[in-house]
Amino acid sequence: MRNMKTCLLGAILPLATAISTSAQAVEGAASLYVPGTGGPATAVMPPLEGVYFDDTIYIYNGSASASKEFVVGGNVVAGLDATIVADFLTTLVVPSTNFLGGTLSMGVTLPVGAPMLDANAVVTGPFGNLRSLNVHDSALVVGDPVFNTMLGWKAGKLHIQASSMVNIPVGHYREDQLANLALHRWAVDTSLALSLHDDESGWDLTGKAGVTFNGKNDYTEYDSGNEFHLEGSVEKALSKKFSLGAQGYWLKQISDDKSSGALLGAFRGEVVGVGGTAALNVMMGRSPATFRLRAFKELDATNRLKGEAFFLSLTLPLYMKMPPQ
Repeated sequence: MRNMKTCLLGAILPLATAISTSAQAVEGAASLYVPGTGGPATAVMPPLEGVYFDDTIYIYNGSASASKEFVVGGNVVAGLDATIVADFLTTLVVPSTNFLGGTLSMGVTLPVGAPMLDANAVVTGPFGNLRSLNVHDSALVVGDPVFNTMLGWKAGKLHIQASSMVNIPVGHYREDQLANLALHRWAVDTSLALSLHDDESGWDLTGKAGVTFNGKNDYTEYDSGNEFHLEGSVEKALSKKFSLGAQGYWLKQISDDKSSGALLGAFRGEVVGVGGTAALNVMMGRSPATFRLRAFKELDATNRLKGEAFFLSLTLPLYMKMPPQ
């Protein structure tokens, strides 16, 4: 039962945080891939065919000094402070546990949340020069849906997972406004994760690396650069119900922002963060469920906001195709 819960958590949690206005570079300080989602048991796939659900509450608070400028919603803003409270709902379907020798899963993530942004000054806007002080913007919005696919294999204690995410720009995008969850651009992330997962000893060692390919926001004419992300974690199960671990990440933009909307030029960025994670495995009726808490502190940031991020998730199966008795 403990292995079942770990598998569900490792397979679904990366999908639940697919979009966020957090501490990445590119337009609006927003990225398809959110650092911190490649933690313990990421490469461990669900052991049974079925339908699985994840609900993740995400809270981020970050800021940048008044001397640092960002392009948000087509505006160049300075002295940016952002607080994001969002709920990411993910449904995952596992149609086969023997596809190309591995387990195949497909899913959709939908973000709903309330971004709140404050800027000391709006330097320029999309329709000419603007000079405003102490600007605040907030809204309850639905972000872009994200389509996810994963294919994973197991060889003893080693788990390998190849995954991809596609951002579909059909969410609620507030033109010329600061507060948005929708990226309003096509974006694709491809990643590879490895997990050395030992149920007997309770240790899990996981690493994940990938590249995000960003498209162009047709409204703001902003063509965001591509990004590389790398993260790792170590976790120990202290009992059948509780586990505790540490996690860190590094994200670096590897190509320039460009086009007429990239008012600040190349604007390449980089961020490093460290944190901790804890998981609690319980039974909800007859279904195994996992609650997981993650907390991160960003230690260094270039051309990005710098702050703290918190994730609280619930993962459980809705239906599992049980093997014959």
